[in-house]
Amino acid sequence: MERTLVLFKPDVLQRGLLGRIIARFEKKGLKIVGLKMLRMSPATAKEHYAHLTAKPFYPGLEKFMTHHPIVAMAVEGVEAVEVGRKLAGVTNSRKAEAGTIRGDFSMSTSRNVIHAADSLEAAQKEIARFFRKEELFDYALVLHEYFYAEDELK
Repeated sequence: MERTLVLFKPDVLQRGLLGRIIARFEKKGLKIVGLKMLRMSPATAKEHYAHLTAKPFYPGLEKFMTHHPIVAMAVEGVEAVEVGRKLAGVTNSRKAEAGTIRGDFSMSTSRNVIHAADSLEAAQKEIARFFRKEELFDYALVLHEYFYAEDELK
């Protein structure tokens, strides 16, 4: 099983979309192992978006992500990173497929409602960035036997 990080950006909370979007992850069969609301600090934003800090739009992105609450969610499942990315859709929401989160709820590249880790390595670093070990939970999800075949759960 893989774990991945999903961030629900301020526009999700402001637009009242949180429940509908979390439900998509649950319906797909991903198990929520961590969930919390927080205010991202500028230092955390710089770390999380290190690959974007030199871009001209970064100051606006940092302000957006640090001045309003966000929700961080860690989910677990078979190929969770890839599944999370597919659920999210491509970064430019105008080009995201209908049926994806960005395709259905966004028209922007930076105000695109969701962040989903792009690799297993990134997911592990990002989960550690947003969750302490005691904030992540291991538990049996009875429904897993209905989402996966036995050989997929090993």
